[in-house]
Amino acid sequence: MIPVYQPLFLGREKEYVNQCLDSTWISSKGEFIGRFERGFSEYIGANHATTVSNGTVAIHLALEALGIGPGDEVIVPTLTYVASVNTIIQTGATPVFVDSLEQSWQIDPQDVRRKITPRTKAVMAVHLYGLPCDMAALVSICEEHRLFLVEDCAEAFGSRYEGQHAGTFGDIATFSFFGNKTITTGEGGMVVAKEKALIEKAFHLKNQGVSQSREYWHDTVAYNYRMTNICAAIGLAQLEKADEIIAKKRQIAAWYREALNGLPLKTHDELPHTVHSFWMCSVAVNDPMVRQPLRDHLKKATIETRPVFHPAHTMPHCAVAQSFPIAESLGARGINLPSYPALSQGDVEQIAGAIRSFFDEPSL
Repeated sequence: MIPVYQPLFLGREKEYVNQCLDSTWISSKGEFIGRFERGFSEYIGANHATTVSNGTVAIHLALEALGIGPGDEVIVPTLTYVASVNTIIQTGATPVFVDSLEQSWQIDPQDVRRKITPRTKAVMAVHLYGLPCDMAALVSICEEHRLFLVEDCAEAFGSRYEGQHAGTFGDIATFSFFGNKTITTGEGGMVVAKEKALIEKAFHLKNQGVSQSREYWHDTVAYNYRMTNICAAIGLAQLEKADEIIAKKRQIAAWYREALNGLPLKTHDELPHTVHSFWMCSVAVNDPMVRQPLRDHLKKATIETRPVFHPAHTMPHCAVAQSFPIAESLGARGINLPSYPALSQGDVEQIAGAIRSFFDEPSL
């Protein structure tokens, strides 16, 4: 079976984890926490960063640090992983869905403008599958309407817009280091912010609201969202090889683009002024009716795939009686292909060959 994803360990992961074990610092204290936070901030060009236990709690923590709560609205693309939306609901705020753009699959800035109301407090930009959103437009909208800009970069480590790393445009941003992400800590995430006071609030909230001046004193309802030293050790080793991992993923995307040329589908490509990190190499078939048969065909060829996310507005717990035609179309046509950085050109040609054989069948 060729899987959709598997992590790549190229560096000092075992060495650093063994250092944690030897030191006995295996929980949420230890030298690797700070080293990973500082290294990550430097790599992406962020002012301040704090580690957390996973990418979902990173979003929740970011929203809580901004003071998002009941009565507020947060604009979010419907074409996203459900965590982007669930965390808004968990704060007591209301997600307000917007459509996506056909070419980029990212949030539509014009639809954002249409959805702003007096209750709107923030816009969440989700850099879906590693291609950056139109950050110039979103920054302008948020500045004009005095809204917070939150960046969900769970899938966008290594992604850049106009030379600037995703996650450094908004007031606050979040990253995920789950096992299928470009760099991984096993489970883990990061919150980054421009303002020191905002990251200090996030740190306070992730750490059970513990007082800095009074032992075992907790001054607010808070959370245990801390990353372990072992996870940070893995993350630091991954970060040291990040350029190599990203280069491999971009090469894989180029192989797919060449090998799939001329078929009745469109690859999810890099756009001008962006760097696509290709967390997932994705395609959208022209005809939604062939997506599942194609996936079944690939499964028989021992090639694993995933469907593009179902639009959040179609989920039972956040359904709305609105239509989002682009998101609905992409959600019905999109496929994530095997995207892990150890894929060889021969692997990609094998996958592309299986896709070609499907479209070459007489019934199609």
